Amino acid sequence: MDLLRRSYSTASDEDDDGEQSEHPPAPAPPFKRPKCDLPNPSPKPMPVYRPSSAPNLPTEAPIPGRYISKRERAALASDPKVHDPKSPPPFNSLPVLGSLSDSNLPYSILTTLRHRIKGGARTAQTPQTLSIALNGHTKSVNTVQWSRTHAHLLASAGMDHTICVWNVWSRDQKKARVLNFHKAAVKDVKWSQQGLFVLSCGYDCVSRLVDVEKGIEVQVFKEDQIVEVVKFHPHNFNLFLSGGSKGLLKLWDIRSGKVVHEYVRSLGPILDVEFTVDGKHLITSSDVSKSNLSENSIIVWDVSRQIPLSNQVYTEAYTCPAIRCHPSEPYFIAQSNGNYIAIFSSRPPFRLDKYKRYESHGVSGFPIKCNYSSDGEIVVSGSSDGCIYFYNANTSELLRKIKAYEQACIDAVFHPVMPNVVATCSWNGEVSVFN
Repeated sequence: MDLLRRSYSTASDEDDDGEQSEHPPAPAPPFKRPKCDLPNPSPKPMPVYRPSSAPNLPTEAPIPGRYISKRERAALASDPKVHDPKSPPPFNSLPVLGSLSDSNLPYSILTTLRHRIKGGARTAQTPQTLSIALNGHTKSVNTVQWSRTHAHLLASAGMDHTICVWNVWSRDQKKARVLNFHKAAVKDVKWSQQGLFVLSCGYDCVSRLVDVEKGIEVQVFKEDQIVEVVKFHPHNFNLFLSGGSKGLLKLWDIRSGKVVHEYVRSLGPILDVEFTVDGKHLITSSDVSKSNLSENSIIVWDVSRQIPLSNQVYTEAYTCPAIRCHPSEPYFIAQSNGNYIAIFSSRPPFRLDKYKRYESHGVSGFPIKCNYSSDGEIVVSGSSDGCIYFYNANTSELLRKIKAYEQACIDAVFHPVMPNVVATCSWNGEVSVFN
């Protein structure tokens, strides 16, 4: 130890020890780390999260999936969020009312849906009584449609500017979503085969593609006319057709958001459009009451060449608010304001069947729709007297008549999987399911 002490000792240490009696020792300066000379000697402060004291400043949106601490969540919840006018508007997400899942369905319904989806639809049957009443619209409902990919869901479009999505057999809340993106009355709604999306159109001159599950508007297709009807292509669900009040027909591509084809002809307002089963032909119905050219009321088009194949399909002096193609046979039907459903061949020369029609119901100027069952054996139609009419598709015989509403029954459509279930809607805002 003495050797180590002597080896580390210095002359300065001995001098300090020697002068200790004359002067008191000065306190040793604290050790400081030498700092290098930089162009900007002022150090930047470390970023520390503090709750914003100015609530009027725009808050930065959190990154999806990032961890947010309890203190940060409390601060974000306490501060009011003010939208920055310079930033782009966020997606308008709608509140969730009920579940879209089929997990809360009765076991009998769930097993029936899954079994029928795997094995295909069976022979159609006429329903007997009212099964479920769905109340949610405040004005008349223009159409109802079942989802083919999620067969427990039903969509309805109304004059109250809304689209209701119903989980029909749910034990809890049956109204799953209310989509109110339209600024005016909604004329038509169609389910997409690609996920939970609906395509709708209306008096606000736009067609809107909405993600039902997320409750957000995905795309908007603007036009300079009231859009009366939309229809997906049967083999390419990235394409859809729109028809409007100025007689314009446009084929849109969802991927680009642009018009692919336009079908130009001096027509009145488009009432309905329908693709043939093979997707090669297009059938349109228009209002020709102002032009007195009844021969243009129904036109068959070539989809790819964009030319009319025949404009003398229906020469009666009546408009046709609905057109439907048979699911497997080469003919189609048209709801006529002459209070009957006419039958036509979907092959050239597209002739009217003069010996057979479905005529027991009434139209009386209402936009009454008609539909085939999944197997094409039954034709169902609404009626101005509030009843549902079921016809044998082959013989045109009236099979059943059910009193559904006090006012006009606007639409009636068979379930795509359960052959004895029919959804209907009325002029006074009611939506019903018959079983």
